[in-house]
Amino acid sequence: MFYIVALVLIVFFLMSAIKILKEYDRAVIFRLGRIIKPKGPGLIILIPLIDKMVKVSLRLVTMDVPEQDVITKDNVSVKVNAVIYFRVMEPVKASIEVENYLFATSQLSQTTLRSVCGQVELDELLSEREKINTRLQGILDLHTDPWGIKVANVEVKHIDLPEEMQRSMARQAEAERERRAKIINAEGEFQAATRLAEAAEIIHKHPEALQLRYLQTMREISSESNSTTFFPLPIDILMPFLKKS
Repeated sequence: MFYIVALVLIVFFLMSAIKILKEYDRAVIFRLGRIIKPKGPGLIILIPLIDKMVKVSLRLVTMDVPEQDVITKDNVSVKVNAVIYFRVMEPVKASIEVENYLFATSQLSQTTLRSVCGQVELDELLSEREKINTRLQGILDLHTDPWGIKVANVEVKHIDLPEEMQRSMARQAEAERERRAKIINAEGEFQAATRLAEAAEIIHKHPEALQLRYLQTMREISSESNSTTFFPLPIDILMPFLKKS
């Protein structure tokens, strides 16, 4: 009976004392309430009933920031969500400086997202998203540094606009396209008028060029399948009559 009890105690001791940590895990050990140097990865040995282990993962954490109601600087109500990438750099700080670093980082991300997006206008929020991401990352990294956490990146995923604002932006985009089309059309008319003026000047200096144009027009008409034939009458033939009149 004694041997059985001893065997049970030995098994219990081994199960409580021997821990195996993976490559990405670290063990923060509290010995009688006082923290000692983090251990791991691999095999570690704890003192049962004296040591308490808190396991911390060093892998990159991907966290969704829930959709937040934001009022922009120009008083437009939008809904914005984001994703944040961070990792624990100092396991000891992540264990003793904050009660739950995952929850704390999530709450900080939500409040920071509302604050930063509320300081810019809607056009800037839509067109300069990279600038907003960099600003969010800098603020979050500054506030999480005392917790031993490094914020690697922040990305604004989706901006949900009200329906009336979507219709207004669609009308604005359509008006912009019409404006560009009119400008392109006017530019084309200007270039065509310029070329015609140059051609008229050349014909004025070289009247024989007009006769050559007549002949080319005759050739084009004759190649078409029609029953009507046009014969151009040189203007020079009529000049004596015009002078007499």
